[in-house]
Amino acid sequence: MSPSPHTSAGSSSPFVELSRRDWAALAPETSPMLSEEVLESVRGLGDRLDASEVLEVYQPLSRLLSLYAEGTRALHERTSSFLHTTAPRTPFVIGVAGSVAVGKSTVSRVLQSLLSRWENTPRVALVTTDGFLYPNAELVRQGILERKGFPESYDRRALMRFVSEIKSGAPVVHAPVYSHLSYDIVPGERIAVEQPDVLIVEGLNVLQPSTGGMAVSDLFDASIYVDARTKDIAHWYEERFLALQRGAFTDPDSYFHRYASLTEHEARQLARDIWARTNEPNLEQNIRPTRSRATLILRKDADHSVDSVLLRKI
Repeated sequence: MSPSPHTSAGSSSPFVELSRRDWAALAPETSPMLSEEVLESVRGLGDRLDASEVLEVYQPLSRLLSLYAEGTRALHERTSSFLHTTAPRTPFVIGVAGSVAVGKSTVSRVLQSLLSRWENTPRVALVTTDGFLYPNAELVRQGILERKGFPESYDRRALMRFVSEIKSGAPVVHAPVYSHLSYDIVPGERIAVEQPDVLIVEGLNVLQPSTGGMAVSDLFDASIYVDARTKDIAHWYEERFLALQRGAFTDPDSYFHRYASLTEHEARQLARDIWARTNEPNLEQNIRPTRSRATLILRKDADHSVDSVLLRKI
């Protein structure tokens, strides 16, 4: 049976919405599989990611993105032929946006793994925008440490330079590194990105529009917004905070080690306070308003599984 897509808001919507079942029907017959070991390595804390989720959601998505990349490459070749130029092909750049705790890191990692298994996109790099946050000392100087993750907490010029150099075809481009243990930029540490076929740029606010000039999102060839109900994301954030409190926060070197001794009740209350004070306002004011700018929206249900897919009409 062929899928029967329908628009999410009538014929005036720029998106076609497909149910989980209809989207799963698009899975290619021959598609790259991920082992349980790989699934474990890409699965984020608290995320639901099993073989059926990969088969029904991410394999069709990876195939569609590989076709987009293939189409962009063909367009480049035709354009070069028309212009009588020999300009090198540049990486296909995908932006992945969404709230804290919604699972965008898992989406990015599983797509990196799947895309690298398609013949036309063997080299896939992944960079998170955490590395482009200002160092804590600078956030303190500006009085915005508690607004970490808000658009103004990022060095947006540095991020724009990085993606611009990637799209210019530079042989090697370096990105700064962020440590979730120290909750800060790692001084002097860089990762090298060497002309991949695909670059995935993952971050809270990567789909922000320009406030004058170009925005980073203007350089994306495709973009994904990971969506869910606010109450579900708040619950996931709270559960993830408790898991971290029992795990990573127990490391004496952790920035959040002071929270390791909290009771469960105290930890839950703190998580709710942080969510209400920082993460929910950022979601409502900055992140969710960019949802309509995405090429594709993954809608999650309360159990973290993808319930439906909205694809921008071409």
